[in-house]
Amino acid sequence: MELTKELLILLTRILTIIPLMLFITLKMGRRSIAELPVFDFLIIITLGAVVGADLADPNIGHLHTAVAVVLIGLFQMGVATFKLTNRAFGKLITFEPTIVIHNGIFLKENLKQIRYSIDNVLMMLRESEVFDVEDVELAIVEANGNLTVHKKPAKMPITRQDMKVINPSSGLAFPVIIDGHLYKDVLEHLGISEDWLHSQLDTLGVARIDTIFFASINEHKQLHVSMKNVQLSFLQSIPPIYH
Repeated sequence: MELTKELLILLTRILTIIPLMLFITLKMGRRSIAELPVFDFLIIITLGAVVGADLADPNIGHLHTAVAVVLIGLFQMGVATFKLTNRAFGKLITFEPTIVIHNGIFLKENLKQIRYSIDNVLMMLRESEVFDVEDVELAIVEANGNLTVHKKPAKMPITRQDMKVINPSSGLAFPVIIDGHLYKDVLEHLGISEDWLHSQLDTLGVARIDTIFFASINEHKQLHVSMKNVQLSFLQSIPPIYH
């Protein structure tokens, strides 16, 4: 009986504290874990520790944990806001971008300063599709640990602008139907009527919008449609992919 009670308490805490933690984390800003600055990363670790202790020990006051999560989130948002207005303070709580390669030469002192080895940088260069340090005009280790590489002009790929080729419109496609739901505001933005859309769907043999899984229209008013029920013959034509 005691075990059942503790499990119910644990379930209640999970159902209340995880949504709260998710809400606070989303309020902290839309960034992936790999892009978190040092301070924000520490905040996430602290939140995880507080929530973990609450779930692991029923004797810890649940309300105290909820208040702690909210206060930590508010503290982070306050610091982030102040950092935007105070550059000097922002420098204190995060790493500054550091140049590690200049004109094909490794900057040893800068590497020592951020505790990066040449092997680290060479691996990151390969990830950026750079296999010769001589090709690099500037390489910078950013605050999130990623490497930004600027190649020497002679090593950059030729662009349309270099060849004086007229650039056509990108043909960006806008989703208008997702899982059977029609987004009328997108049609209005594109200057397209529902009648036009239905006529195009009729041409494709599609009678009902709720049978469409995904549909998009590009700037040239070209319609792409993926149906919910895909033909078995089409599925069988897809080659298998293993990993």
